[in-house]
Amino acid sequence: MTEAVLLVGGKGTRLQPLTINTPKPMVPAAGVPFLAHQLARARAAGVRHVVLATCYLADVFEPYFGDGSAHGLRLTYVTEDEPLGTGGAIRAATPALEAGPGDPVLVFNGDILTGLDVRQLLHRHEQAQADVTLHLTRVADPRAFGLVPTGPDGRVTAFTEKPQRPEEIVTDQVNAGCYVFRREVIDTIPAGRPVSVERETFPGLLAEGALLHGVVDGAYWLDLGRPASFIQASADLVRGIVHSPAVPGEPGEYLVLPGARVERGARLGGGTVVGAGAHVEAGAEIDGSVVLDGARIGAGARVRASMIGTGARVGTRTVLDGAVVGDHSTVGADNELRDGARIWCGTAIPDAAIRYSAV
Repeated sequence: MTEAVLLVGGKGTRLQPLTINTPKPMVPAAGVPFLAHQLARARAAGVRHVVLATCYLADVFEPYFGDGSAHGLRLTYVTEDEPLGTGGAIRAATPALEAGPGDPVLVFNGDILTGLDVRQLLHRHEQAQADVTLHLTRVADPRAFGLVPTGPDGRVTAFTEKPQRPEEIVTDQVNAGCYVFRREVIDTIPAGRPVSVERETFPGLLAEGALLHGVVDGAYWLDLGRPASFIQASADLVRGIVHSPAVPGEPGEYLVLPGARVERGARLGGGTVVGAGAHVEAGAEIDGSVVLDGARIGAGARVRASMIGTGARVGTRTVLDGAVVGDHSTVGADNELRDGARIWCGTAIPDAAIRYSAV
């Protein structure tokens, strides 16, 4: 049996205000918490036991997912009292693992959406007889990522975390946030203290002569660390650009959840989601956006590439383009917010008070 550890303990600071009251993996994407897509992906790869490594707002996960049986999995919850980093979280999960020496253990970062064939990654790990296998992807601008050059045989030759100088950019291959560990390798990670798997564990293993194998894959891949990418991920899931069995409906240009009300004359497209109990008034246009449960979009409003929080209100004729409106906030009529504008939870914006503001 293949087991997996899902790293879901981060604060998601870059996603605020979406993560003020909700851990990042529980923010809805395509109608369900993003974590539901990752669990479905793990199950499709043959995983039957998943250890959720939690920390921030840890008590939110189990009431929703329970023992995992509704998702065809067995879930075990491990909670860090203090953040231990990626490596420390993996090490803290070991008491819950049942894998023996030589068995593979999958590790997934909790904020990556990908179409990676995980079964193939496991196969490549076994073929290479690697200590650790890393999923790598190519990006146009690698400066924000950990670079992982490989030799002709796929053997990892170095790690460079977020290069600062042009001469450090030696490859466009980056760490894509999915790994296969040989079970006993996890036991070499120091216990009880913060450890970065990217900055400490992997370079340390490489220095000791361990075999780290890189698998470069060109499948869909998106880091959901920022609101714009999270919104894009939701839209891509709705439209079927990347497949997930957890999407509650067939691929299409929009997804309207049960209990939502969309009035005649409103227009939805671009992978928009309208949550349960939300209300979209006549004449509103929503493109490639997420409208969470209980939110209301006023008549004639135009919303593009934006996220509207739970219970939020968007006034008539207001324009949102690349904006995030926090839970239970109100943006009055005739406002215009663009280019990464963020309205914090519970904020009230008067009519016609903001134009072209990234706040």
